[in-house]
Amino acid sequence: MFATLRSLIYPGNGVNLSVRGLKSDLHIKWVRPEKIACWDPKKSGDLSPMEPPDMSKPPIEYQDSEELKTANEYVRKVFSCDFMGRRYATQLARQQLIDKVKANNLDFTSCEVQIASMTANIRNLQEHYKLSPRDKNSRVALKEIIDKRKKRLKHLRVWDYKKFEWLLENLDLMYHPHPLYERVERKKSLRRLTSKWCDEVKSKKLAEYRTELDNEKEKFLKEKLETLEWAKKEEIECGVEPTITDADIENARKQLEEWKTLKSIQE
Repeated sequence: MFATLRSLIYPGNGVNLSVRGLKSDLHIKWVRPEKIACWDPKKSGDLSPMEPPDMSKPPIEYQDSEELKTANEYVRKVFSCDFMGRRYATQLARQQLIDKVKANNLDFTSCEVQIASMTANIRNLQEHYKLSPRDKNSRVALKEIIDKRKKRLKHLRVWDYKKFEWLLENLDLMYHPHPLYERVERKKSLRRLTSKWCDEVKSKKLAEYRTELDNEKEKFLKEKLETLEWAKKEEIECGVEPTITDADIENARKQLEEWKTLKSIQE
């Protein structure tokens, strides 16, 4: 066989075997996966966007001011976030997010408070990046904050898993750990797709063969019952001690009835 192959491949025979021109019969098409940016909420894990700030409220510095509560409408408007700028409204939204997770009024440096503060900054920068996609400084800052928050979440996940789950639920987050780096290659992906396609074909063939056997099972059980009855009858007529008992025949009849019942239920 090897000599025959060698004679076919040998150039002196005038036979040229071109491998590049061959095409696979497998119906597989590989498409390069779309790259998801690190600032995208799908990858950062922010399931909900930043809550729109209430611009009519005063900034944090004037929240407890009794004079502002009793002041007239124009004074409250001057001291509102709408008049003073969006930066103050963002600070107010960040404080509202921190209030959901802080342990007490003096909690400013705990791990969950830091994560809540970073989450507010991330969502604010994500909204800003949608409006200004060419702002490179904001993009770099967003990447850094996402990495810092991921480190904090990893630390909390190791040392207090119950609080970690509680924090994710309150902040509406999903934790995405750093994945193992794997280079996207066409040949490697095609091998995996081919293996997956072969498994599907094998499962399909086995399912078809199983269906074919199920369709012939009733016929087989009938022939088995008739053969057992005929063999026992022949042994008795020949005067030989029967090797087939009534229990064997009854067991075969029971299998046939059970299969008929199961088939009628499936139909």
